[in-house]
Amino acid sequence: MHTESKPAAAHAPSLEIEGITKRFGNVTALDAVSLAIHPGELFFLLGPSGCGKTTLLRILAGLERPDAGIIRFDGEDVARRPPYLRGAPMVFQNYALWPHLTVGENVAFGLVERRVARREIAARVAATLERVGLAGLDRRRPGQLSGGQQQRVVLARALVLNPGVILLDEPLSNLDARLRLEMREAIQELHTATAITFVYVTHDQAEALSLADRMAVMANGRIQALGTPAELYHRPPTVFCADFLGEANLIPGRVRAASGASVTVETAAGVWTAVSPAAPPAIGDGVVVMVRPEALQPAAQPAPAGDSDNRMTACVTAARLNGATLTVSLSVGALTLKATCLNRPEALPRVGDTGAWRIAADAAVVLPAAAGGGVAI
Repeated sequence: MHTESKPAAAHAPSLEIEGITKRFGNVTALDAVSLAIHPGELFFLLGPSGCGKTTLLRILAGLERPDAGIIRFDGEDVARRPPYLRGAPMVFQNYALWPHLTVGENVAFGLVERRVARREIAARVAATLERVGLAGLDRRRPGQLSGGQQQRVVLARALVLNPGVILLDEPLSNLDARLRLEMREAIQELHTATAITFVYVTHDQAEALSLADRMAVMANGRIQALGTPAELYHRPPTVFCADFLGEANLIPGRVRAASGASVTVETAAGVWTAVSPAAPPAIGDGVVVMVRPEALQPAAQPAPAGDSDNRMTACVTAARLNGATLTVSLSVGALTLKATCLNRPEALPRVGDTGAWRIAADAAVVLPAAAGGGVAI
């Protein structure tokens, strides 16, 4: 057991993951994953259940050992360093609080294990509980707290160690919708105040899109896409990423022409102008055009002079009021598309209405068709 007399100033290291592979029997959980996380980032690992994101987090924490690959904190290989020497505590989704200990004792547990002086433990615990909004609750037991308060205790238990990295494994999954929103804000405020590197695992796209500085979208043990939330939402590199991050209309098409990033695509709804975030496809290629529902809007009829938007005639087949917005289902020939419109009483689309709809050319994104999949238009 090691000792610690004074808290080290939190230093947010860079994290480098190089060629990490992990197998469980015949199942490959991680397949040569490589990734760099910048110091002080709020970085998300996002993907469906079974994609490998939690396994990667546990390897970073030292709770699992990879079969191959290297993990570096500030350039130093930590693969053989035990968890308590990595400076990267883990926040679990099931809280993992000691029910027989008080809140203060739970938060102090790691400091006691490190043999920090009793007076310093008391000062650090009090300061950390105040930071997470739990001042004065140090004598309560976990069972006397709400779910949101228990999650704050778990965060405090990590923060009190003055770590350079905090690893969070779906920390909000046990909370109701209102508490999840509250805790999102709390986590963002803590990250801003501390500048600690947060590595956050979730399958919740809304959490990642609202909090992340950058994120990696994972599937089948591999990283499918890497970038900022805005980049991956508006310019996803693959159909999987487009479909996983929020809602998307995915429309088959075939390339008629390409010039730089601008691509002309023949679809079942007409010939559209779209953008390609990667290398432009070749003429004749089968592609998929992604359109987010909020980019599909009612259009003036006829089109204004000089209007370059993609336009189509569509019939409203369903409309659902969400409060500030309206979700509309549209029929365009054999296609069914989804649109999200502002709730404006004077211009609400109604079921049975047939009219013009438009998509801005830069909101129609050309993606490669799935490997092996035919494209019919």
